[in-house]
Amino acid sequence: MKIYTSFFIICALVIISCKTPNTLNNSNTKDTEIAETVNDTVKIANEELEYEVIIIDPGFNGWLAARARPRGYHSQPFLEVKNQQWVTEWNSRVNNPQRYGELYQMRIDYRSQIDYGYEVNYLLYNYLLYFQLKNNQRFGGIVPQY
Repeated sequence: MKIYTSFFIICALVIISCKTPNTLNNSNTKDTEIAETVNDTVKIANEELEYEVIIIDPGFNGWLAARARPRGYHSQPFLEVKNQQWVTEWNSRVNNPQRYGELYQMRIDYRSQIDYGYEVNYLLYNYLLYFQLKNNQRFGGIVPQY
């Protein structure tokens, strides 16, 4: 297996989530989602749920724009099921570096009981799909070859 040391320096996928009550702001979660794109960095934050997703991977934005299915193509329940399946496999590989090397360095804290909204699920699904295609990995199930 190839060693992707430079890949690890520039690639991070972090989901931090912890649901806490917010009595000051009762607005709809979709209204509080903020998506920023800077170079090859995608950041989505929701202050109400106190989560943040940061994707830093050269080429992901280009792939997302050129090859990913458009928003709305998959339903949110579909994305949630695939994300749960793929994140479970990802985290299993993080815990087993002897077998998978240093390709998987950070755990993803994705909790199925939390409604992250469509945008977070869409971006996470597409990043995990992109990662599998780019690195010739399979997390289980059918990986679309778009």
